[in-house]
Amino acid sequence: MKTFTDNAGRTWTVALNITTLKRVKSLCGVDLLGVVNDGGKLLERLTADPVLLCDVIFALCKEQSDAKSITDVDFGCAMAGDPIEAATTALLEELVDFFPRGKREVLRRALGKMRQYEEKFLKAAHLKLDDPRMDEAVDKAIASALTPGDSSGNAPAS
Repeated sequence: MKTFTDNAGRTWTVALNITTLKRVKSLCGVDLLGVVNDGGKLLERLTADPVLLCDVIFALCKEQSDAKSITDVDFGCAMAGDPIEAATTALLEELVDFFPRGKREVLRRALGKMRQYEEKFLKAAHLKLDDPRMDEAVDKAIASALTPGDSSGNAPAS
């Protein structure tokens, strides 16, 4: 079982078992077991859509929220920023651990690769943003857009 803490300081435990998987499917229409044979589409959907991710996490934590009298609205209000990343990590690691050894090993490698690629992407984005040529290109585009009478067709016709 994996845990994460929301912005209200509440700790949640993510546990995958047949009952919680059925609850997610029923409440969210998401079959988490599809992760093993859909070519990464479900992982992509969950990591790209924080609303869907939080709905899935809330469904997984439904018994805890009921015990604490926390509604889905209360839960959603406490999910922004780092807690979303922590919840994603908890879900993905718990999902990997749910499967038998053979599939678990493949999924663990796939998750590791996904993290590697995300890290590479973020590093490349930082390098690009720090590149002085980026600033020069933006300055040039702004100057061009603000130059009266240019022939770019940006100025309205008289």
